[in-house]
Amino acid sequence: MTAKEIAKNMKAYAKYYRKVLENEGVNDVESKMAKYKARLTELYNSAKFEEHNIYPSTNVAFVYAVIAMCLELKDMGYEDKAIIPAVEKSIGSLWAGFVKVLKFIDRFPFCYAVVRKWNKNDHRDRVKDGSITYDQFTLEKEKIEYNISKCMYVEMFAEYGIRPLCKIFCNTDRIAYASLPRHVNYIRHSDLSDGPACHDEIIKK
Repeated sequence: MTAKEIAKNMKAYAKYYRKVLENEGVNDVESKMAKYKARLTELYNSAKFEEHNIYPSTNVAFVYAVIAMCLELKDMGYEDKAIIPAVEKSIGSLWAGFVKVLKFIDRFPFCYAVVRKWNKNDHRDRVKDGSITYDQFTLEKEKIEYNISKCMYVEMFAEYGIRPLCKIFCNTDRIAYASLPRHVNYIRHSDLSDGPACHDEIIKK
């Protein structure tokens, strides 16, 4: 990643770590922001980042920004059970617009058809670039079900010894489908952050 690209991503994502620090009432925010930026710059310049930054369907720069947040918080003594909600709260505004769109779509009878198409396209893109390995993907008229045995989001977190903290990304599906209560019943049996597979069912109501 070039220095210009690093600066662009830093501007886009460092503000969310600042929100974490402010929300948590942490002292000496500026020095901790400096540490975060130094760590993220180091991660962006690493061989691991180059190895991972090959999946068009995945915003790897953002994933690494969140990994850096988690590593910094762990260095500050935070436990996983505190890190997950703290980071989720800080990046919540990123999903806010999407959630509004979903709630709007949930008002219409074609809602499940849209969800079905999203899943179909996402599956196609993930298989094409190899970012997710599906052991099962069933796309039926009134039900979608899949089992995922490997996900590069989880693999990236695992590279840094913080696999359970990928729950931050695994939970985005829960957030999305919670916005479609009229037309979709979403069942998560397990996810790869702390389970053997990501196994979801998405059922038309």
